[in-house]
Formats: sequence, C-alpha cells, structure tokens
Amino acid sequence: MTRRYVKRGSTPCRTAALHAGALVARTGDEMSGPALMLAGLARTGSAAAGAALLAGITVAAAVGGPLLGALLDRTARPGRLLATALVLYAAGLTLVLLGLGRLPFAVSVLLAAVTGLLGPALSGGWTAQLPLVVPAGGLPRANALDAMTFGAASLAGPALAGGTAALLGAPPAVLVSAALIGAAVPATWLLPARPGAAHGPRTASVPGDLAAGVRALATRPRLARATLISVVCCVAQGMLTACLPQLGERVLGGAGRGTALLSCAAATALAANALLARFPRAVAPDTVLWTTPLIQASAHALAALSPAASGGPALLVMAAALTGIAEGPALTALFAVRHREAPARLRGQIFTTGASLKITAFALGATLAAALSPRSLPLALTLSATTAAAATLLFFALPASAHRDTVSPSTADGR
Repeated sequence: MTRRYVKRGSTPCRTAALHAGALVARTGDEMSGPALMLAGLARTGSAAAGAALLAGITVAAAVGGPLLGALLDRTARPGRLLATALVLYAAGLTLVLLGLGRLPFAVSVLLAAVTGLLGPALSGGWTAQLPLVVPAGGLPRANALDAMTFGAASLAGPALAGGTAALLGAPPAVLVSAALIGAAVPATWLLPARPGAAHGPRTASVPGDLAAGVRALATRPRLARATLISVVCCVAQGMLTACLPQLGERVLGGAGRGTALLSCAAATALAANALLARFPRAVAPDTVLWTTPLIQASAHALAALSPAASGGPALLVMAAALTGIAEGPALTALFAVRHREAPARLRGQIFTTGASLKITAFALGATLAAALSPRSLPLALTLSATTAAAATLLFFALPASAHRDTVSPSTADGR
C-alpha cells in the first residue's frame, strides 16, 4: 500500500539528505555575510568596505531571484542547475576574497554583486524542490523542517564566522563558508528529474515565463495575499533589526548585546518550528499567516517600551523571544501556501521571487529605521509594530478567493 502513495525517487533518505544539505548550505550562507564584512575590514582597514561587500551580495540576491527561479522551472533536472548555482556561489565568494587588496575595491564589490545573483538558490530555489522527494501528504512536516534549517543556520552561521575569524583570521572564515556551501552540492545533484507532467504549457522564452510568474503571484488570491503579508512583515523585521544596536546600548549596556538578541529570536523560531514539525497539521497555514503578525507586533511594542520601563532588559528579551515565535511558524506557513497555490510549472520562480521581495522589503525597513531611530527610537519601534499589525489587517481586507486556475491537492503535494 505504501508504494502506491510514494512517488518514484521520494524516499525518507533523500528527504533527509535534502534537509541536511539545506542546513549545511544555509549555514555557509549565513556565515558568509559576517565573514565578508570581517575580511573587508581586515584587508582594507575600513569597516565601510565590509558593509559595502555585504550590501552588494544582498541587493543582488533580490535581483537574481526571479531569473534563477524561471531557469529552475524550465529544466527537467532542477537539481543539477541548483548544484551548479551552489558551486558558482562558493567560487564567487572565494574570488571576492582573493581580489580584496589585490584588485580595485570597486571590482571586489562588483564580484560580490555578481555572486549574490545566485543567493536565492539557497532559499526559495532550494525549498521549491521539496515536492521532488517528499512523499505524498508529507509537505506540512517537510515545510516545518525546511524552515527549521533557516533558524538553525541563522544561529550557527554568525557564530561560526566569529569563531573562525578569532581562531584563524577573517579570510579563512570566508573560505569555510564557501566550503560549506560547496559541501551541499551532492544533496541537490542527486535530486530526481521533474515528472514530465509538471512542466505543463510553457512559453517559448524566459521573459514569457517571468511574466507568467508575475501574473500567478498577482492573480492567485491566496498566493498574492500570503506574499504581501510576508513582505510587510519583513519591512517590520528590518526596522527592528536596525534598532537593535541602539536598544542594546540603552537597555543592555552595549550595542553588541542588542544584536545578540537575534540569536534569541532564532532559537525560539527553531523551537516553534520543531513543535510544528511534530504536529504539522495542528494549525492551518492561513490561520498562522494572520495570527503571527499580531505576535510580531506585540514583540515590537514591548521593544518600544523597554528603554523607559524599569524591567527593560526582561522586556527586551521577551520581545526577542516573541519575535522568533512569530517568524518561525510564519515562514513554515508561507512555504505551505506557496506549495499549495503555485502552479507546478512556476513553483521555482514563485519561491525565488518571493524570497527576493522579502530581501528587498527587509532592506527598505532597515533603511527607514536607520534614518528614523537616531531621532526617536520609540517612534521607529512603534512604526515597526504598526507595520506588522497592518499585515493582519491586509489578510482580512484582501480577497481569499476569486476566479483562478485550481491547483489540485495532488499537484500541491507534488504528485
């Protein structure tokens, strides 16, 4: 009976290998940003140089997502293309490092930007391949486990970067991050071929596929709603993150202690997703999508109160914990809605485009808070809380159904 429901190539071993590969690659990716900043400082003596390298690789990731996703959707062996992207990404990080201090710095920033175009391979591009190996009906748990790899990587990556830089120096930290990304190549190279039926009708050109992906994101109500909510929440996340150094100085006695709260948020996000993986159908994804922004808004409001409250440190730690409790399940729910609502032939593009939009939204939020928080930190945090709460209002304001092509449950499960 089991064989009837498990498609060819979808074994527990392959699923575990894909999750393990995602964890390793994403840890290397989370490590690469801090390592590049430290290497830029070490090779040039300028902290601004490190920040420029990080900005180059991050902004480019937002641009490269849709194109990479469209290419993944057009190939019968997306795992091979994904593996190639990982190799090139790791090679690009190495080239950036080799060029620092030897080439004009502008060339190093350009290399970082070109490398960053492949960044979405480690996020949406990877997650979009889950239906190739996950048994029928197994996507809810697989989504939670996949989201857990993001949380675990965000915990381990920066710590590895700092530890490696302290022991061996900043340049070796970049090499270690590249090695981790490269180590994940076998997990993607061995992915099975996409079933022929998954291709469906396709346009003759990549631009045509890009247009089809945009139409799907805009015209499928539940998909559009989930995408917009995630983008709005990322604006709020970027605002809070930009405020953390000042919160650390005012409440915890040091800017570094403020940024360390990100580890607290990552830990609670990991714990929340572990619970979801244990009970994958306990709460419907759409319910998670509208409740988690309210938790996020509450967390940001607590952070806004902490500088003036007598128990400020406790409030700030509670705010960080609540942030993770909201962000972890929200990511799992977003994956579930994308798998359920996205046409199979456009799934890769929708995942990578969604990731690109979130990166851009986070950057916009951080930029806004960086300009506002020096003038009024409480105002910046109140605005971030209001922004997060607005996501819940959008959930109920936007239509949940309209005329659209229906994605059958079997397609959503990847069968």
